[in-house]
Amino acid sequence: MRRPISSLIVTNMAETGSISGTIVVLVSGCGTNLQALIDATADPAYGVRIAAVGADRDNIEGLARARRAGIPTFVCRVADFATREDWDARLASQVAAYQPQLVVLAGFMKLTGEAFLSQFGGRTVNTHPALSPSFPGIHGPQAALDYGVKVTGCTLFVVDRGVDTGPIVAQRAVDVYDDDTAELLHERIKTVERQMLVDYVGRMVRNGFSVSERKVTIS
Repeated sequence: MRRPISSLIVTNMAETGSISGTIVVLVSGCGTNLQALIDATADPAYGVRIAAVGADRDNIEGLARARRAGIPTFVCRVADFATREDWDARLASQVAAYQPQLVVLAGFMKLTGEAFLSQFGGRTVNTHPALSPSFPGIHGPQAALDYGVKVTGCTLFVVDRGVDTGPIVAQRAVDVYDDDTAELLHERIKTVERQMLVDYVGRMVRNGFSVSERKVTIS
């Protein structure tokens, strides 16, 4: 039975007896957020170990980054399964094999389903290049420009069944300039996003956290 997000508590490393907390990172592309995490985990004081990196397609730079860092990798392609549900169940089992304290979606471009959320709902995080709940979906920077906002940013959230709708862990603001393009704006957002991701993943793993309704509290 899936544990409801409203009652979920993830313990810290001291309570679990771990020397360092483990995460699994899922990617679909070049893996710049992954690289920020790899760089952070090189410092023992960060207290986080990347147990594995998974992807939904082969031959991507994100997997190459992981392999160069000596991190185990796996690939779980939707096309290799008869149904999306079969893929989702296999993805969940592959992630579960590494017993992560937290799962990080770092540019992972597939929506997870019931099998995955039944195991990792409430302890999977993702980022969004806008200040949620505004501008959901993959075109957040362009949508912000089209709407004419003066400030946008990025959001780190706990994944639920919706699209960029989960409980918010953290947000960072980014000014919108008059001469911005979607590409320029997105690059500035990604710089802030990487810093936020590294900071809060570390804190969530080291200290533990709880999710009550829509409030995420880091211990």
